[in-house]
Amino acid sequence: MPDSPRIPRTADEQGAGSETVAQDLRDLAASTAAEARRFLGTVTEVASGSNPEAAIPLLLLAISDVLAAGARLGAVVDVIPAERFEPDVGPDTDLDPLGQALENLFEGIDDYSEVDDPVLGREVVRSTVSGDLVVIAGALAQGQRHYGAGQVLEALWWWQYSYLSNWGERASAVLRMLQAVLAHLRLDVDDDVAAEAEFRALHP
Repeated sequence: MPDSPRIPRTADEQGAGSETVAQDLRDLAASTAAEARRFLGTVTEVASGSNPEAAIPLLLLAISDVLAAGARLGAVVDVIPAERFEPDVGPDTDLDPLGQALENLFEGIDDYSEVDDPVLGREVVRSTVSGDLVVIAGALAQGQRHYGAGQVLEALWWWQYSYLSNWGERASAVLRMLQAVLAHLRLDVDDDVAAEAEFRALHP
């Protein structure tokens, strides 16, 4: 596994005159872009329905990896682009077909419940796996467009801001949901099957 890029800890370390920090931020942007590409590729593959049996394991791995990238972004002091507005990178990516494909794929287990804010309240709200995956994909894709246009700081700012404001939360929630589904699939067995396995274990 390659070494994680050094993370600037203070605002001064992002000074425009520091070549070292500029390289650090480029390295962080490059690693985040790579994780974003892998996530988007995996979600697109899963949505295609070509291998439904592997959908949940693949998504668990992809979401875990992109959350690790998000954690690095969260650990960095706020990234401040030179411009105070978001440069235009053209029309937004149409994610409706992706969302519809994921909704069809997860039919029957798409809806789930979660605590809205575990810090400030205990209100239980409803969410969907397909909707959460589209939110994550949209935020990562927007950063990718800035990165592809050579707007490195803008891409980092967008990934960092959207991680803290929405996609990090949605990724954490949907990861918990998918882990619970996988646990039920692997551990929930018929009582007769469990009793037979216990008998065989006790009477070799």
